[in-house]
Amino acid sequence: MDDEPKVEVITPPDTLKKKVKTGGPGAVDLDTLERAEAVIADMTDNYMEWVAKDLAKIHRALEDLKGEKKDHKDALARIFQLSHDMKGQGGSFGYTLMTILGGTLCNFVENLEDAGPAEVEVIQLHINAMDLVIAKQMKGDGGKEGEQLLKGLGLVAAKISEE
Repeated sequence: MDDEPKVEVITPPDTLKKKVKTGGPGAVDLDTLERAEAVIADMTDNYMEWVAKDLAKIHRALEDLKGEKKDHKDALARIFQLSHDMKGQGGSFGYTLMTILGGTLCNFVENLEDAGPAEVEVIQLHINAMDLVIAKQMKGDGGKEGEQLLKGLGLVAAKISEE
C-alpha cells in the first residue's frame, strides 16, 4: 500500500498563549491575552451561524459552477474565497478539520482554469465533507472519522490528478 497518498494532519495551536510572546519587549501582557481568549470563547456560538451562512454561499457557488457552460472563473473564485474564509475561521473556534478541509479545497481550486466533471466532483466532495463536520459538530481533527474523511478525499484528489 505504498502508492496510497500520505495524509498528514497538522493540528495548529489552539490557544493565543501558545501563539504570542509573553514577557519581555514587544510581548503581550497576560491580562490582555486572557481577555482576548474570553472574547474568542464568547464568539464560538456565533461561529456556527457564520459557518452555516458560508456553507449556504459555497453551495450556491457550486450550483453556479455546475450550471455554467463556458466560463467557470467567477464560480471558482467564489468557491476559493469562501473556502479560504472557512479555513481561517475553523481552527480559531475549535474546528481544526474545517481548517484542513478549507485549505485543501483552496489548494485544489486555486490553480484551476476550468472545472470539468471530475473537478466539480472533488469540489462537491469537499463541500459535503464540510457539511458533515458541521452537522456532526466534529471539533478538533475529527478523530478517527476525520482521519478517514481526509484519507478518502486524498484518494479522490490523487485519482483526479492522474487523469
